[in-house]
Amino acid sequence: MRRRSAGTVPRQARTRLIDMRIDIVSLFPGMLETPLSESIPGRIREQGLVEIHLHDLRQWGLGRHRSVDDAPYGGGAGMVMRPEPVAAALDALWRPGATRILLDPTGEPFRQARAADLARRDHLILVCPRYEGVDERIRDLVDLELSIGDYVLTGGELAALVVVDAVIRLLPGAIDGASTTEESFAEGLLEYPQFTRPAVFRGEGVPEVLVSGNHAAVRRWRLAASLRRTLERRPDLLEERTFSPEERRLLDELKASSNDTSETSPGTTETPGNPSETPGG
Repeated sequence: MRRRSAGTVPRQARTRLIDMRIDIVSLFPGMLETPLSESIPGRIREQGLVEIHLHDLRQWGLGRHRSVDDAPYGGGAGMVMRPEPVAAALDALWRPGATRILLDPTGEPFRQARAADLARRDHLILVCPRYEGVDERIRDLVDLELSIGDYVLTGGELAALVVVDAVIRLLPGAIDGASTTEESFAEGLLEYPQFTRPAVFRGEGVPEVLVSGNHAAVRRWRLAASLRRTLERRPDLLEERTFSPEERRLLDELKASSNDTSETSPGTTETPGNPSETPGG
């Protein structure tokens, strides 16, 4: 079920339906508003494709001081987020069909496939932890835990920005569809090298195939370049991928020429400006 836009959406967008609602619960909502109002995220909001609401967790805090944390049982450094304020926030914001997400370094590694999955949902609620972490019982209140990498941040706000940005750019109408289908990870591969003007920069030119006007040759070159870059930089992405016959043939050629460290195509040299033939063509 789609929701009509709220008063926070600009006038030109108020007559259309909102594709998604996102609620973010944080102790520092001020860290989120500006990044989500600029550039592409800001434009997506202005278009009425997503409705984003920021909430200060302390409005559900306990007592006169709106406390949200306490010392850990068993001792130890730092403070731990209490479950009651988070539970109250989730209860207040939840509606049927909502997906509750905890940003946490122990969560599922955030991948492009998960971003695409979340982009198909109507309502996301993101909880941004702070301090030494959250009371373990908070995990029972959410549907999904996500981690954006094997490192520790001061809080979940930056992770929330990463997740929201990756998700909303996939909403229909957010950006050119071709931009999202040919970029890194969209098809399980890293994106091929890109070139623009000038044609020669500091002695390095553009691969000739890209200015040949032969669209089939360009496609094959980009596929081979994408496979090569993935093989060299993220071979783990290839382990479970199902390859087309063309991809398998190109990958076999790349592996056979593994001593060649070029990032462009089989049979070319390291310098991307050198003339290059169509890989596999």
